[in-house]
Amino acid sequence: MSALNGLRVIELGQLLAGPFCGQLLGDMGAEIIKVEPPGEGDPMRVWGQGEEKVQWEVVARNKKSVSANLRIEAGQTLVRKLIATADILVENFKPGTMEKWGLSPDSLLAENPGLIIARMSGYGQTGPYSNRAGFGGIGEAMGGWRYIVGEPDRPPSRMGVSIGDTLTATYGCMGILAALHHRSKTGKGQVIDAALYESVLQVMEGLVPEYDHGGFIRERSGSILQGIAPSNVYSCKDGEYMIGANKDSLWQRLATAMGRPELGNDQRYATHLTRGQNQLELDELINAWTRTLTVDEVDALMIEHSIPAGRVYRAPEMLADPHFKAREAIVEVQTERFGKLKMQGAFPKFSATPGGVRSPAPSIVGQHNAEIYGRILGIEHEELDRLKAAGAI
Repeated sequence: MSALNGLRVIELGQLLAGPFCGQLLGDMGAEIIKVEPPGEGDPMRVWGQGEEKVQWEVVARNKKSVSANLRIEAGQTLVRKLIATADILVENFKPGTMEKWGLSPDSLLAENPGLIIARMSGYGQTGPYSNRAGFGGIGEAMGGWRYIVGEPDRPPSRMGVSIGDTLTATYGCMGILAALHHRSKTGKGQVIDAALYESVLQVMEGLVPEYDHGGFIRERSGSILQGIAPSNVYSCKDGEYMIGANKDSLWQRLATAMGRPELGNDQRYATHLTRGQNQLELDELINAWTRTLTVDEVDALMIEHSIPAGRVYRAPEMLADPHFKAREAIVEVQTERFGKLKMQGAFPKFSATPGGVRSPAPSIVGQHNAEIYGRILGIEHEELDRLKAAGAI
C-alpha cells in the first residue's frame, strides 16, 4: 500500500509540467489516467536525447492511457464523466482552454465538489500575462533563473534539464497534497494555480530582498556562487571533484587535509566573509593542490577529514555506484517497447507506505480505453467502436 493508494487522478495536458506532476503522484501510489489526443498522443512520447527516445518511459510510468478528442463534444463528454469519478485533475493547458472546452473548474466542482484541480501554466490563471503562451524556459527567464546562470562574459545559459517545468509540477503536487488535507477536514475540493515563473521565483533565495534592501543585483558567476567559498568543482589528475567547505570549521579541516593547516586561520580565509572576498584566489590555491592528486586520493582525504565533497557523476558513474544500488536510487523496469530499462526510482522514501514503479509506461495511445471506459464508465465495446469511428477516442 503506497501513500496515495485509492486516489484517482485524471491527467490532462502534454509535455512536461502536467505529466511530471502525474508521475510524482503515480509514484506515490495514485491511479493515474492519462488522457491523450487520438493519434500521436503526448509529444513526450518522442522527446528526449539519444537515437531512441526513452524519456516517456519515466514520465508515463504508473499511468494508464486513454484517448479522447477534447476538441469535439463527444470527447469532452467522456472526459467530463471521468473527472466526475476522480479525486484530482491535473492540467497544464493555456488558461482559458479548459473553459473553451466546457470543462471550467466551476462546472467540474459543481458536479464533483471534492475535486482538487491543479492548473499549471506559464503566468498563472490571472493577471495581465495570463493568456500568453508560456514554456518552462520562459518561466525560468522571468523568474530570474536564466539571468544568473552561466559565465559572466557570455549570454545566459540553461540547465540541461527542464527545471522550470519540473519545479512547477513539484509545487503543483505539493499543493495537491495540502488540498487533500483540507478536503479530509471539510469534504471540499479547490483549485491550485501553479505558475511557471512563480515556481522558479520561489527558489531564488535572497535575489529580490537583496535588491530591495541594498540595491544588489545578482550576476552570472560561472561555476561559483559569489561569496560562498570554497564551493566549486576542482581539477584532479584524472578528472574533476566537487568540494564544499564553505564554513569556518570545514575550511580549517580542508586546510589540514591539504597539508597546510596554517591556512585555516589565515586572515585572508579564516571567516566566511574574507573567504568570499578572496574567492578566486582561494579556488586557485585549492586547484593547485587537487591537480597533484587523483580523484580517488582527494576523495579518501575528504572522507578522512569529514568534508562534504563528491565525484561529478554522469549516468555511467551512477549505475556503478554502490550507494545508488544500496538505496535503489535507480531501478530496472520491464518496459513494453525497450525491454529492461534502468531509470530513477521513486522519491522521497516512505517508511510505512513506500512508493515505486508498479507498471511501465503505456506504449500505445489509448491502450487502456476498454479497461478504463468500461470499468469506470460502463461503456460497452460497441459504443467504444462508435466513438472511435466518430473521432472521439
